[in-house]
Amino acid sequence: SWFRFAGRPWVVLLGPDAVGAALQNRDRALLNGPGWRALIGPFFDRGLMLLDGDEHTAHRRIMSQAFTRDRLSLYTDRMHPSIERTLDGWTPRDDFRVYPALKELTLGLATEIFMGGAEGSSDREMDEVNRAFIGCVQAATAIVRYPLPGTRWRRGILGRARLEKFFRHYLPARRAGDGDDIFSVFCHVESEEGERFSDDDVVNHMIFLMMAAHDTSTITLSTAMQYLGQFPEWQQRCRDESDALGTTTPNFDRLDELTSLDLVIKECQRLVTPVPGVVRRAAKDTEILGHFVPKGTLLNLGMHFSHHMPELWPDPERFDPERFSPERREDKVHKYAWAPFGGGAHRCLGMHFSGAEIKTVLHHLLLRFRWHVPADYVAPMNFTSLPFPNDGGPIHLLPR
Repeated sequence: SWFRFAGRPWVVLLGPDAVGAALQNRDRALLNGPGWRALIGPFFDRGLMLLDGDEHTAHRRIMSQAFTRDRLSLYTDRMHPSIERTLDGWTPRDDFRVYPALKELTLGLATEIFMGGAEGSSDREMDEVNRAFIGCVQAATAIVRYPLPGTRWRRGILGRARLEKFFRHYLPARRAGDGDDIFSVFCHVESEEGERFSDDDVVNHMIFLMMAAHDTSTITLSTAMQYLGQFPEWQQRCRDESDALGTTTPNFDRLDELTSLDLVIKECQRLVTPVPGVVRRAAKDTEILGHFVPKGTLLNLGMHFSHHMPELWPDPERFDPERFSPERREDKVHKYAWAPFGGGAHRCLGMHFSGAEIKTVLHHLLLRFRWHVPADYVAPMNFTSLPFPNDGGPIHLLPR
């Protein structure tokens, strides 16, 4: 279907065939950068998702050095102390709002893993950084796209400036040091071809990755806590597997033993897709499934829609993690039936980091707490930008 937004023509691609054709982009007619810049360009300029072609390939090649299996193992080990410190501050009660609590937790993890803790930063400074990220993300769907006082667009512009100032302040120390956080890795790593990032590159990628790392993980964690609270048999099944590990601090390899959590996480990413759609722009006239798309058209690829199609998923609104079990594998009915991390050349670089983070947090939660959510509760989701529950995700949180 066609519509106009922000003075530009858009087409929405629905269904895995159309989404898959756009993600594969065989004639290279569709570009990421010009598409995303129409929404978030001023706020996440030159992040990896906004690059194309040879430049995207070169930057992705450098960044991939920060997400090797050895580094993922190191990051997982460093998550545990941060998670434990944050959960020490959680107070069980009847009306615990889990979404903001999880957002604080994942921002802390992103600060620890991506920035080595941002030594010298204060709680107030990190709160400002969190608000800056929120401002940038929510500005994407602003109707008034000028920095007028009181508008989302202005909050986004001010947020971007705050984030640039924050990362540039800490960058010289990362260049001079030998840390193993992602910020430091970006400052020093080279590709096999000898390519390195400039200071501007490092700042742009850190702003984008910090947003992606904690916002999307928060959404899936919040969704998982809701459904595990509504389906106690699944909560206990996952807890039994966590108990069976015999440790509160499993390493990266042992996370693979949490097979029930893996099913739950995939089902939650289907039900509430962290990034419901991705954007492209036609750089030249093209066709998608026989439909003409003229040059300059913006396209919204609706993965969330595919995740709820009854043609692909029996009883699609039902929470049923067994869909992803080896016996059923409903996600294999089509290559793009389940695509929360996109696909093609721009498939999410941090998907394995995200999986490890979400599993690790849920493992700690299951060992520390029990929680309940009324069976008839339906989260009032806000899709202004990335989805989140408007009511903060209330749960009845109990000590184990």
